[in-house]
Amino acid sequence: MKKKTAYVCTNCGYDSPKWTGQCPNCKEWNTMEEFTVKDEPKNSRVSSGGRLPSAVKKAVYIDEIDINDEVRVLTEISELDRVLGGGFVNGSLTLISGEPGIGKSTLLLQACENLGKEHNVLYVSGEESLPQIKLRAQRTNVSSKKIKILSETNLEDILIAMENEKPRFVIIDSVQTIFDPKIASTPGSITQVRECTMTLMQVAKQHEVSIILVGHVNKDGNIAGPKILEHMVDTVLYFEGEKHITYRMLRAAKNRFGSTNEIGLFEMTSSGLVDVKNPSAALLSGRPENVSGSCVVATLEGTRPVLTEIQGLVTKSSFGSARRTAAGIDYNRFVLILAILEKRLGMMLSSYDAYINVVGGIRIDEPAVDLGIAVAIASSYLDKPVSPDVVLLGEIGLSGELRAVQGSNQRIQEIKRLGYKKCILPLGCKDENMKIGGIELVYVRDVGEAIKASF
Repeated sequence: MKKKTAYVCTNCGYDSPKWTGQCPNCKEWNTMEEFTVKDEPKNSRVSSGGRLPSAVKKAVYIDEIDINDEVRVLTEISELDRVLGGGFVNGSLTLISGEPGIGKSTLLLQACENLGKEHNVLYVSGEESLPQIKLRAQRTNVSSKKIKILSETNLEDILIAMENEKPRFVIIDSVQTIFDPKIASTPGSITQVRECTMTLMQVAKQHEVSIILVGHVNKDGNIAGPKILEHMVDTVLYFEGEKHITYRMLRAAKNRFGSTNEIGLFEMTSSGLVDVKNPSAALLSGRPENVSGSCVVATLEGTRPVLTEIQGLVTKSSFGSARRTAAGIDYNRFVLILAILEKRLGMMLSSYDAYINVVGGIRIDEPAVDLGIAVAIASSYLDKPVSPDVVLLGEIGLSGELRAVQGSNQRIQEIKRLGYKKCILPLGCKDENMKIGGIELVYVRDVGEAIKASF
């Protein structure tokens, strides 16, 4: 059997027959990595991984396809089920990634406890020994009798174990440690990760086994390995958070069976991860009073409105060029808002260092928090505290005008539920929220009016 060498971009998955310093597709440098491709004999029905298909499949009409009553299985971890769209789907392939030590293995082991009440679960670890997994299980109170643990990295042995045990759920922790002995490359290489994932995907679809893969991340926070790995799986979950902060956020980057906008919030405790039922109250706990540079914003994560605190700090620069630092906010968006404040409101921020931070270690990407960023910076610049019962929401245009945001009604209901008395929002949201009572709604046209109404 002939072997040939190809090169795959780890950033975008572009395949090239020869090495290049820059990827021709995504233009990134030094991302082309070598892997070995095996040519299959002509007229061969051997599938990826060297196994023969059980039978030739025939195409059927869509209205002839039967759907089982139990299409999804709940994990009974409400935040995980929310992100998945209602639990794991039969025959699905899920990839979960995150920084080392963030809690991926802990979350999946806790999910095994609930799944193991009614279904057989096989937990395969390529990084921990059986006693190590047992210690973590004791710490997290995992003791289901239907969970079987296997410490193995050989893909063929894992497939044999799956055939013998016939599990409903399989956890592979992690996919970078698994290797196929028929492939002449080291575990974790592009070839191994790609081929092992393809084999596991075929097993999941043919036998309706739900397989969850744990993936390592690179220094940029992206999933390590070829980008095609994310295209093969059904769901991609990112587990985010700072190690020194107890809160963890689970976010779906891809989901063929549900929304990709939902988030789940967990708190890391000594006995494992705990669902945070009220994220807004948790993120706002400990907020300082009568301090400049602090304000509350209402963000919408999928169908869930979440209130969180944004802190800004402006101080006279000691160097020739001012410094800008953003944590939890897109840096370019932050710099853009600083430019709007300087141009439209005359705040000479070019000679000041400016810092912005989202409290709790979470990241917010939606433009509805623009007004909160601007007010936090203006509050610190003017050294005037924002009223403690005010919540802000609104997108800022380049001329300083405020644009309407989606889901303002849901956000206001959450603001009202948490006891805040006043909400400052764009004039374009007025028609949607005219019938809401019990809270003062202040509609403004531009960022200048909003800042005046905040103090």
